Amino acid sequence: MMIRKPLKFLLLSLAVCCFAPVFSGCGYTTRSMISNKFKTIYITPFINKIDITTEANTENKYKLYRPRLETDITRAVSNKYLFDGNLKPVKAETADLTLKGELMEFRKDPLRYDENDEVEEYRISIRVNLSLWDNRENKLVWEEKNFTGDTTYFTAGHIAAKSEETAINDAIVDLARRVVERTVEEW
Repeated sequence: MMIRKPLKFLLLSLAVCCFAPVFSGCGYTTRSMISNKFKTIYITPFINKIDITTEANTENKYKLYRPRLETDITRAVSNKYLFDGNLKPVKAETADLTLKGELMEFRKDPLRYDENDEVEEYRISIRVNLSLWDNRENKLVWEEKNFTGDTTYFTAGHIAAKSEETAINDAIVDLARRVVERTVEEW
């Protein structure tokens, strides 16, 4: 009878020690780090600022122009906000925040060559300038220059699992994810 009481106490203590960390949490939260006063956002259509009139040289020979890329970026960013759920995309008149973006560069850089000097792998990069505005106080919250989304893809061999079109879409999705993360994380 004396042995059972310490054994029960020992088992109860062990259970408390094992489950206390589980129930107390570790500081992780799924909510946004932005202020509670911001619930809505207006995403202005991205402006295409890619200069297609410059001559090709060694510095810009991998820069490209893709029609409607700015429209695809705007759509992807808006969809990512909808999916994220921390800020609801709305019309400009009712938004707490306004996100402004400019498409500055679209690149397709070779990364790897085979023995015949044929490109095996490319990196697609999309570079934008961003600014986030508080509409109530009409002030700049933050600004980012040269904000980038990118991906890589292979052109040949057993690794060539995605096409260039898929890679471009992946770079747009990566950019949208990064834009939303930058917005909802603590400034």
